[in-house]
Amino acid sequence: MTETATQQLALHQRHQALDARFVPFAGYQMPLRYGSILDEHRAVRTGVGLFDVSHMGEVEFTGAKAGEVLNELITNDLSKLVDGQALYTVMCNPEGGIIDDLIVYRLGDDHFLACVNAANRPKDAAHMQQSVAGRCQVVDRSDQYVQLAIQGPSAVALMERIAGPSVSSIGYYHCRFGQIAGARVLISRTGYTGEDGFELYYPVEAAEPVYDLVWENGRDLDLRMCGLAARDMLRLEARMLLYGNDMDDRTTPLEAGLGWVVKFDKPAFIGREALLAQKESGPLRRLRGFILETPGVLRPHYPVYLGDRQIGETTSGGPSPTLGKSIALGYVESACAKEKRVEIEIRSSRHLCTMTTQPFYKRSGGDS
Repeated sequence: MTETATQQLALHQRHQALDARFVPFAGYQMPLRYGSILDEHRAVRTGVGLFDVSHMGEVEFTGAKAGEVLNELITNDLSKLVDGQALYTVMCNPEGGIIDDLIVYRLGDDHFLACVNAANRPKDAAHMQQSVAGRCQVVDRSDQYVQLAIQGPSAVALMERIAGPSVSSIGYYHCRFGQIAGARVLISRTGYTGEDGFELYYPVEAAEPVYDLVWENGRDLDLRMCGLAARDMLRLEARMLLYGNDMDDRTTPLEAGLGWVVKFDKPAFIGREALLAQKESGPLRRLRGFILETPGVLRPHYPVYLGDRQIGETTSGGPSPTLGKSIALGYVESACAKEKRVEIEIRSSRHLCTMTTQPFYKRSGGDS
């Protein structure tokens, strides 16, 4: 990477104490891994893993028209939410391209919190503030929050220890405030790994006390710190998209398989006309998953072939410890999107792949 890190996470010293290997990402020194990436991956799939994702952005909307105005910026319908509910959505430009994907939390009638991708934070905040045009208050609170993600089958057991037994009643894509280590924490049951889990949003002043309580209570559960490498591997298996790889401002949600977050029956939103036109004509390309059926590793920007013709390109790729094969996401021409077998070129050699619309991994009985 050529990116220069400009900030350390509030918990940087805790990561150093665990021998984290750091890389610059989105303006922060981020833990890439703490040891074996496979061990971190396995911990999340079979036990519990802890991620410091404080680099993510948090933008707060307040005021009597906050919900109405925010609903104009996103494709999903915020009006359906009740207090304590979360919503996955995308925010588009007038051409229908994805500015970012985000989670919006309804904290009250006039209070909403949007969690945005770290690398997009300045762009998102500027777009939001410009589009709102003073009709409600929009404040970038990112520097005031620490965000921890607790993910895995043992996440509920760990959370009950630190936040009380009632935490298990929080539904998927719901949230509520609780007290942890004396701090007021927004506890959200979401995640980016394909496993059950929680995200904790809390003031940076309480960074270490909350983290320390989580860490101490997770020791006998074999809690493991996990870095960006394992996180990317986990989200790819669960077919969760990564902004900048699998979507960007030249990609529409209809192309990216996110048509389910586009609600054309709600009041006007930015990008509606362009997306409606694309829906009527049909996208020219569609996102698909690929499973490599031969030895090798799939990476981004590998060409996808049907016969002698290139029909697309991969956008994310890597080994899947769960499948024992290499997997990838990428786009293919819509006319070829129903094919079952394609070839992907790896170092000038073509390899047979199965093409799929399904997640590579889905936990048993899971919501995600």
